[in-house]
Amino acid sequence: MRRLSFILLAAVLFTACQKEKTTVTPPPTSAKPAGEIAVTPESKLKTNATISWSGYTWNVKAPTGTAGPGPNYWNPANVWVDANGWLHLKISKNPSNNHWECAEISSTQNFGYGTYQWQIDGPIATFDKNIVLGLFDYSGNDGRDEIDIEFARWGNSAWPNLNYTIFPKAGDPPTPASYSTEFTSPGGTYTTHRFKRTSTSVVFKSLYGFYNDDTNLFLTKTFNSPGTSISTLSMPVLLNLWCFNGLAPSNGQGVEVVIHNFKFTAL
Repeated sequence: MRRLSFILLAAVLFTACQKEKTTVTPPPTSAKPAGEIAVTPESKLKTNATISWSGYTWNVKAPTGTAGPGPNYWNPANVWVDANGWLHLKISKNPSNNHWECAEISSTQNFGYGTYQWQIDGPIATFDKNIVLGLFDYSGNDGRDEIDIEFARWGNSAWPNLNYTIFPKAGDPPTPASYSTEFTSPGGTYTTHRFKRTSTSVVFKSLYGFYNDDTNLFLTKTFNSPGTSISTLSMPVLLNLWCFNGLAPSNGQGVEVVIHNFKFTAL
């Protein structure tokens, strides 16, 4: 039964991560490590705004109509940076059209081998079953070259809510590697999440509070290559807050998350 449950969960994670995300016009590759391949994914979705945050420039997702992941409606007004320099992402119901509208940004710069870190203030441990927050780098090729931290139950309130996923590089077997577990936030809503990507491993870490070291580490998971196919590409970073399968929050409530900062440390 445990094996069957794992297979079902893996299938849902694979389906959930087959998602069309905002890609960007050809970005610079100043974060590209030596020996890496740069990627400049073709832009699929319209962008009508950029923001500056954490020392980088980001495109704000603003397609006409619905777009993946979901599919969902996306409202650039649901993305803003406050006077403290903190990024806000919001899901809200638009009373003018009754659409639930989501938020996404993508970096104009590519990032490669190194440590990616986000410090978050928000109810990510108690999200509605239909809410997803994603922190990831992504080439633009669905099902390939992607590394995810996602807070989601994928529409099932009984499923664990913290997910680490690695999608293989092009040319390798298409099966992603993933790990999921249940987490709570007993010390408040401040948490730090990061992964370190090299050519031979990806190490995920999650911590209570805001720390740049391993203080209050509550979860870590390492994926090694060989065994796990790890992308060699230098890719944009994306953050999105969205509704799984385009479903409205089952509790009928919007949600807002504040990301205090994103930090990238190249190898």
